[in-house]
Amino acid sequence: MTAKTIAIGRRGLMLVMSSPSGAGKTTIARAMLERDSGINMSVSATTRAPRPGEVDGRDYHFVSVERFSQMIEDGEFLEHACVFDNFYGTPRGPVEEVLSQGRDVLFDIDWQGTQQLRQNARDDLVSVFVLPPSVDELEKRLRGRAQDSDDVVRKRMAKAGDEMSHWPEYDYIIVNSNLDYSIASVQAVLTAERLKRRRQVGLPDFVRTLRGQ
Repeated sequence: MTAKTIAIGRRGLMLVMSSPSGAGKTTIARAMLERDSGINMSVSATTRAPRPGEVDGRDYHFVSVERFSQMIEDGEFLEHACVFDNFYGTPRGPVEEVLSQGRDVLFDIDWQGTQQLRQNARDDLVSVFVLPPSVDELEKRLRGRAQDSDDVVRKRMAKAGDEMSHWPEYDYIIVNSNLDYSIASVQAVLTAERLKRRRQVGLPDFVRTLRGQ
């Protein structure tokens, strides 16, 4: 007979994954979303135009520059940045709603966005940095994707060194030499962080029932 699982109310967490381009964080993130129904992908707001097939509210919240500026002024973002003349940001409200429901939010962002999240939501943040097994392997993966020109690959490789220098700012470090092991490692991190006493907000009431109070 299978033992019954006791559900204790908890607050969700913000699982942030960062890495240089090509190290594998996006592949790991997709696997996490497929395997764990208790985690949602963060949906950013952006001022860029929708690309073919993109859906407002699913892929991004598409807003005007004026609306984005107002959201910044009103403190509605957990983090935001300008990338290639377009603005991107994480709206605070939807994330807070999901966390209060005991679900987790997954972020695929760079070290600068992670710093902002740490300033604005430190208690809810769990950060993971994904490193490649070697520089040669990183370049091999970038070229193997066949998505970028040689010039773009060179620029990504040049940027990778600066990105990797921020690894000490993260809670957990994973060297992605084996994808299955890396996915399992992130799942282990998520399980452990979910069990932290401060996140299990329903524990006091549960323990009182155990003590007959």
